Amino acid sequence: MRHFGHIAATARDDLFFREPCVFDADSPAPTLAVALGATLYSPATRPRLADDVIKQSRRGVVSMVLCLEDSIDDSEVAGAEENLVAQFADLAGRGEELPLLFIRVREPRQITDLTQRLGASSQLLSGFVLPKFTQERGVPFMEALTKAETIGGRRLFAMPVLESPELLYLETRHEALRKIADTVGTYRDRVLALRLGVTDFCSAYGLRRAPDMTAYDVRIVSDVIADVVNVLGRADGTGFTVTGPVWEYFRLQERMFKPQLRRSPFQEGRAEELRTALIEHDLDGLLREIELDRANGLQGKTCIHPSHVAPVHALSVVSHEEFSDAQDILRPERGGGGVMRSSYTNKMNEVKPHRAWAERTLRRAEVFGVAREDIGFVDLLAASLAE
Repeated sequence: MRHFGHIAATARDDLFFREPCVFDADSPAPTLAVALGATLYSPATRPRLADDVIKQSRRGVVSMVLCLEDSIDDSEVAGAEENLVAQFADLAGRGEELPLLFIRVREPRQITDLTQRLGASSQLLSGFVLPKFTQERGVPFMEALTKAETIGGRRLFAMPVLESPELLYLETRHEALRKIADTVGTYRDRVLALRLGVTDFCSAYGLRRAPDMTAYDVRIVSDVIADVVNVLGRADGTGFTVTGPVWEYFRLQERMFKPQLRRSPFQEGRAEELRTALIEHDLDGLLREIELDRANGLQGKTCIHPSHVAPVHALSVVSHEEFSDAQDILRPERGGGGVMRSSYTNKMNEVKPHRAWAERTLRRAEVFGVAREDIGFVDLLAASLAE
């Protein structure tokens, strides 16, 4: 699979200076961690789940989570497990290209139990999402994952969700983060990414952000995100990929504040129509939050609606200017440091301070590609939605 692989090859050639790479479930973990992109969640109760997975894959989704936890009622768990087993068997017989598939469980025993029940179709599984992850809850989850690898005979990844009250409350946050860092550090080879449960954070205070506000406008939430990245997202080799929080809105709502999308990138062709559609569906707030995610050290995003996927991926493509800067910074002859004017002659690039940024940018460029010099977000989004 590859990002933007659902777009015709001729169209990709017009959009990309360097096309996204091809990857699969057996690719190296650092590649997959970035490649997750917009991870689409779906309740495991859906009766035509196999059809849904294939449909979304054809539309550009490369990672999905099939959820047995908060998205379904407690009384539905047993039926949802049975449905998963049947739907995986169905998928195994289709021979279709599939996204990376993860199951969000409630408790450790489900990991080994489901791997056994899936049988041969467990080969389609890339791992498990572990809710309300703390050191106390995390160790049994990780031990179960290790056993499931033996049962299924393949590599399985964990994606812990950081959403427990211990992380939110100021008096327990630092100790909780330290213990989580110890736990995921012990199982580093099995942790693909850490996910943020911002909805649960808001719930602890009876909060819910409006569609014209981002997670970063809710100070309690933004403080937690900053501390999580501080401890768990460092660029010194000890950190992990931390993914952006879910965006909850996809229907028309009454708007209190003026739209956040400026007009200038949307002036040509049908771009103004696209801008209007994004505003009408409250996706301008999503776009702003995606940009703030990256500015705050997060990559990818949890998505609950297919309409969120294309914007996340379009904004993940590396611009030609970013790519040029990153290449200049990482040139071998610049190993000793120094400062230089950028190729675009609009900024100074400092080799040592910007090295980690450049390395991260080139990893994203490998997976999401590099746009041509005259191609922007609107072009990428329009092409993605046209397919």
